[in-house]
Amino acid sequence: MFVEDSTTDSTAVIETRLTHNVHRLASSLLAEAALREAVPLPALEQLRDFLVANLHHHHESEDDDLWPQITAVAPEAAQALEELSGEHQQLDEALDLLASVPTTAGDLDVEAVRRLLHDAASAVRDVVHAHLSHEEPVLFPALRAHVTDAAWADFAQRVVATTPPVAGHLMVGFLDEAGTPEEVTLVLSGLPEALHPLLPAMRAQASEDLRVLRNGA
Repeated sequence: MFVEDSTTDSTAVIETRLTHNVHRLASSLLAEAALREAVPLPALEQLRDFLVANLHHHHESEDDDLWPQITAVAPEAAQALEELSGEHQQLDEALDLLASVPTTAGDLDVEAVRRLLHDAASAVRDVVHAHLSHEEPVLFPALRAHVTDAAWADFAQRVVATTPPVAGHLMVGFLDEAGTPEEVTLVLSGLPEALHPLLPAMRAQASEDLRVLRNGA
């Protein structure tokens, strides 16, 4: 659904587009899966924690690192990027609410937990989809015009090095759904060498976990 032919685009745009599509996929799946009675709560918790950690990290990397790089060479982009950072604050609020939802029944029945997760995940999904529809028309041209391949490679390495180690196999699984094999290979080539032999096992685990989220245990 989200795959585009971008083989001639810059690495920065390809990798950013795939990451955004992962966020679309993951936020939509959590909202949908929360109401499926056959999906175990631990599976929902894992996806919730993955989504919260990665969305926080993604937009913090943009606000603190990528935006300053762009505005240093294109000051005219500052206002638009500042507006996007304001939307990041709205996303933070939705993510904090999602993170606070209990994922064990406790004093609530399972149906109530699922409803809370669904409502909070739906709010995150809606913010993510709306935000990306605003961000991409600003960010993609800026990446093409103002971020060199070398600058992007340095930025991407910092992002990889600081990514929270939360259900990282799900990122591999979602990437496979979000892009072409060539694009996914490009993105995963930036992983530390020590992780490359683990990719087949990560793919297999992601495939099973995503199957459970979509179809139940």
